Amino acid sequence: MKRLALIILLTLALVPLNGVSAQENVSVVATIAPIGSIVQEAFPGVRVEVIIPPGVDPHDYQLTAQQVELLSKAQVIVTTGGHLPVEKRIAELEKEGTVTGKALFIDDYMKYGFHYAKEHWYNGKDNPHGVWLDPYNAIAIAEATKEALIEEDPANAMTYERDFERFRERVLAIVEAYKALAPKNATAVIQMPPDEYAIDWLGIKAVAAIKPEEEVPAIGVDQLVPTAEKSSLIVYGSDSPEQLKKASIELAQKSGKPLAEITVFWASGNYTDWLIKNTASIMKALSTPQKTAEKNTRDNTVVTYALLALITGVVLGTALGVILKK
Repeated sequence: MKRLALIILLTLALVPLNGVSAQENVSVVATIAPIGSIVQEAFPGVRVEVIIPPGVDPHDYQLTAQQVELLSKAQVIVTTGGHLPVEKRIAELEKEGTVTGKALFIDDYMKYGFHYAKEHWYNGKDNPHGVWLDPYNAIAIAEATKEALIEEDPANAMTYERDFERFRERVLAIVEAYKALAPKNATAVIQMPPDEYAIDWLGIKAVAAIKPEEEVPAIGVDQLVPTAEKSSLIVYGSDSPEQLKKASIELAQKSGKPLAEITVFWASGNYTDWLIKNTASIMKALSTPQKTAEKNTRDNTVVTYALLALITGVVLGTALGVILKK
């Protein structure tokens, strides 16, 4: 029954949005691609440009002269909250008057339910890394962006409101589908702090991290094995440093726990597509706690995706028929 509910809800989430969005007369700049994907999917008619290129460590990146000029012309600037050096520089440019558009930071997002998860493995402090992986944070970022767009372009206020509500409903449909399947009291050892946001909203607690923080050295695999053995799974990022990926795989092998691969930084694509991919990987790992269950899980996954593809095809075909009729 839960599997059927998941198929139905995800099918509804995949139905394309009808109608034409706001005119491309507002320029939005996002600091990183995942944030840009949230804005672009929520407001498909808005031009979105990304500052930090793919494959570059955002913690080391510095603005170029051309990007400063781009920011000076932007009407809305969407950040991860203000954590990155580039974002701190944007705040300085705003104070100097170089940036005249609306720059969105953590205080803007907090108004709409944005939250920091706690680093339980490292002094319990707020975790500023990977906040966009939490779908509730993504909705908060989109809502703050909507308000900024309306402020800059009030003539299209109704369109922005409509587009945001569609995005919100799409994200929540995915959230409810997966939360219905999430086990209670599950725990995980994560590779790095950003991974926490991919599991925290599912009720899965990150109890340890191979690389606890930017300024902290990685912990040895053997040292983490006892903790991993008591956990439900290991989570690591496909786009992380190779050495840390190998450590995650080794930890999973030594502890006998399933491994979930997620993507933290993506270069393109819809936010909801990545939300589904990441969460599906986590749920698949949770459903295969032992190696003996791997074959059955693969078979079940094939059946599930076959049904999902079939139902999605029917729904999309129906939707297209309605559009053509109109």
